[in-house]
Amino acid sequence: MTDPTDAIKQTPIAFVAGATGYTGQEVVKALRRRGIRTIAHVRPDSSRRARFEAEWTALGAESDSTPWEAEAMAARVLDLQPTLVFALLGTTKSRVSAEKKAGGAGLDYEAVDYGMTMMVFAGCEALDPPPRFVYLSALGVREAKPGSYYSARWKVEQALRSSVVPWTIAQPSFISGPDREDSRPMERIGSILAGPLLKLGGRRTVDKWGPISAAVLGEGLVRHGLDSGGARRTVTSADLR
Repeated sequence: MTDPTDAIKQTPIAFVAGATGYTGQEVVKALRRRGIRTIAHVRPDSSRRARFEAEWTALGAESDSTPWEAEAMAARVLDLQPTLVFALLGTTKSRVSAEKKAGGAGLDYEAVDYGMTMMVFAGCEALDPPPRFVYLSALGVREAKPGSYYSARWKVEQALRSSVVPWTIAQPSFISGPDREDSRPMERIGSILAGPLLKLGGRRTVDKWGPISAAVLGEGLVRHGLDSGGARRTVTSADLR
């Protein structure tokens, strides 16, 4: 196999899975600010597909609407030959519940946070050289109850660490901001309450555990993803700021 670090030395081509999310939108912007060819994914059945495609076109990014099927997604990654892949996928309990009420499958953490991430990762493993794989995890991830938020992300992290793909795992703290479209009240309340308390621990404590905006996080993810010396490294909010 070709040296995995060779991929990042090539002219960058980025594929963003989870590009319609709060952080994903900022990653697309950060990539385009650098003039990097960017392919942003949107679900083919998304009600906001036209909106995002228009926004990405204005930024000079390309849209991709490959269906979330294992073979199709792996084949698409192989076809695009990206040098840099961002996996920013995740769901919430409220979203799962809403999908079920609407008659949908109500895809849970196992199906989205783990399953869809691994669909993209399978394509990356098949490339030679494999691309840098930047995975958005979370601070405090650990082995946990099967089917839980932490369990899904723990499983992804373990898969990455045992692979030959050059990965970067990001473990930010609360991702919050006034422009967040999806409602995550507990995360927002937590970030508000945590601020004053964390200041008592000093600058380092605030940098690691304090809230981080999507814009700062997106910029940090791209910066670390492009760092040829940062493969197989886990970074926290302090590194991403």
